[in-house]
Amino acid sequence: MVVLFRFVHALTCGALLSLIGMPGQAAEPVFKRADSRELPSYVIPNIPVAAEAYWAPDSRHLIAQTHDADAIPSGRTGGEGNLTYIFTDDGEEIWRVNDHGQDACSYFFPDQKRVVWTSTRDHMDMLVGDWADPDNYPQGGELYSSDLDGSNVKRLTNNDVYEAEVSVSPDGEWITFGRQIDGNMDIWVMRSDGTDQRQVTKTSDWHEGAPFFMQDNEHIIFRAWLDEDFGELKPTPMTIFTIKKDGSNWRRHTFDSGMNWHPHPAPDGRHYVYVKAMDHNWEIFLGDLKTGEHQRLTYSDKINILATVSPDGKKMNWGRATGKGFATIRTHIMDVSSLDIGPENAVPYDPEWGELMSGD
Repeated sequence: MVVLFRFVHALTCGALLSLIGMPGQAAEPVFKRADSRELPSYVIPNIPVAAEAYWAPDSRHLIAQTHDADAIPSGRTGGEGNLTYIFTDDGEEIWRVNDHGQDACSYFFPDQKRVVWTSTRDHMDMLVGDWADPDNYPQGGELYSSDLDGSNVKRLTNNDVYEAEVSVSPDGEWITFGRQIDGNMDIWVMRSDGTDQRQVTKTSDWHEGAPFFMQDNEHIIFRAWLDEDFGELKPTPMTIFTIKKDGSNWRRHTFDSGMNWHPHPAPDGRHYVYVKAMDHNWEIFLGDLKTGEHQRLTYSDKINILATVSPDGKKMNWGRATGKGFATIRTHIMDVSSLDIGPENAVPYDPEWGELMSGD
């Protein structure tokens, strides 16, 4: 979700209006091996640059925030801001969900009839801020749900603080998200209609974010960094944890001092994909909550970020730079069917996985 240190959240792209209503114009994508050590993949054609995209239940559509001339200009660069779009993984369909403000993270509900997304649409008079800077997060960011075409918008939060990094439980009953109050970031949950908001993490030393529900609808996987590390070390060291939605059973799953970021659960309920800093580059890894083992999935001299596995367990999408730096990120699709992390191999979540945090 929103990265922690001056990283462009969703990056430059071409004009979007020329991409609307293009069904049937995209060629069938072909999986190829970019590196002999990687599984076959391809770049989604005919879509804007999107660094952070999440799968629909049909394992074909994705939702993401992309640059749009109608958005509030970026507080970081002064260029085009972001609005929420839905597109297919073959590039044949694309449409806009929200038409004003400045948007961030978004997610599908499991019935694929509604989506949840982050926007400043009701606080356009407030300072824009910077989605990529924890010291300057947009304080007007609120959470909304809507139909897939952007109709029937419902505002779920009503605050003057930063709220984003949103996702939905597999049963559709709960939403988890990040909320920053007085500079401190914590994980919260609420019912899918915005009621019964509850704070999950309550620490002053850790800053938690990027929360996603595990398949049991009770536990949440997330990343966190220590307050003392931010700004002192680059990239910021991050640790992957799980926690029960009532705030109990907080467990650790990575133990090195490096950056382990954006863990997203696979549909088998046991594995997760995440970003690991490798020297001067970032790569995608597959983690195993049961054994603690980690498998590298990408091998590139370019940046790789924000991976998620499709609900059928057959594909992984992620952002990979095609040139220097973040400004050339494109959405890629990898064939991960051989990893056997689909729902047909689902296992019950074991609350004993990982190492219990002291004091829990």
